Amino acid sequence: MSKYIGFAGTYTRQTSEGIYRFELDTVQGALKNCELATKVSNPTYLSIAENNQFLYSVAQEENLGGIYAYKVNQESSALTKIDAQLTDGAPPCHVNVNGNKLVTSNYHQGTVGIFHVNEEQGTVSKGSFVTHTGNGPHKRQEKPHVHYAGFSPDENYIFACDLGTDEVVTYKVEDKELHRIATLKVKAGSGPRHLTFHPNGEYAYLLTELSSEVVVLAYDKEKGTFEEKQYIKTIPDSFTETNDASAIQISSDGRFVYTGNRGHNSVAIFQVNEQTLELSFIEHVSSNGEWPRDFVLDPSESFLVVSNQHTENIVLFRRDIESGKLTETGSEIDVPEVVCLKFLSC
Repeated sequence: MSKYIGFAGTYTRQTSEGIYRFELDTVQGALKNCELATKVSNPTYLSIAENNQFLYSVAQEENLGGIYAYKVNQESSALTKIDAQLTDGAPPCHVNVNGNKLVTSNYHQGTVGIFHVNEEQGTVSKGSFVTHTGNGPHKRQEKPHVHYAGFSPDENYIFACDLGTDEVVTYKVEDKELHRIATLKVKAGSGPRHLTFHPNGEYAYLLTELSSEVVVLAYDKEKGTFEEKQYIKTIPDSFTETNDASAIQISSDGRFVYTGNRGHNSVAIFQVNEQTLELSFIEHVSSNGEWPRDFVLDPSESFLVVSNQHTENIVLFRRDIESGKLTETGSEIDVPEVVCLKFLSC
């Protein structure tokens, strides 16, 4: 394909009106045609069903927070709201859909939610929630702050990263509820944020926001547990200002890991060792903006798109599939208060 459709989630505190849609032209190496896809309050994170039929968004309505479900028009990529599940309090910060299950992570409430999805209709059942307890030594760890929940490669487990308690919690879904079965305690004050798995399903890479590190984890798929193998910094030792690591992605061939740095304003590139699955640093590339909140590989993985929240722009980089390195294309578009980026798969 020569064109891919992307969606951008945003804050709507100032000028943004909701979710935006844009195009990536892979022939010209350019981002194009950014427009408002739908109006919604604070759709900061998005998740798209594997069949491209439905998009799920974090959402807020006055004192209620939760998720909206949208039908994606397969010709125009227009979004039509089909369902909502909202509860009292702050909205979640992350949503992740996989088959007939959807999970949410609530930073402010310290909760993980599990919802069941009708895969044909895209509708979502009322959620069931678990609340974390605990804290950590950092000033931002006064209570639990669940930042991410996602699925194991075999879909048997759900993992929640808690920035506030320095934990990665393993859950099993039984009778439509989450049951904790294991907890990994990582370095105190590190602040786990996001997790991604190696394609082999035997290793995972955990990004810590507060300490700006990637933790390489060996994964036991029978028990749903992790073992720490390596810690590696995402910023230079010479950088002494505040940095909040943001997003982490791995290439589908399992050879390269990418992380975002808010403060250092860069994307860090790492190579994966074929034998040990540990990481070695390759280089930093400027995000060409301030506060790179998220980034995403396009479906061809020949490009990487970065969202810079404070400068309200998304920037396109060309990716060398063999070396993993990124080069500037000079293409960028404005998206107000941008946070999250997702592409429809091909």
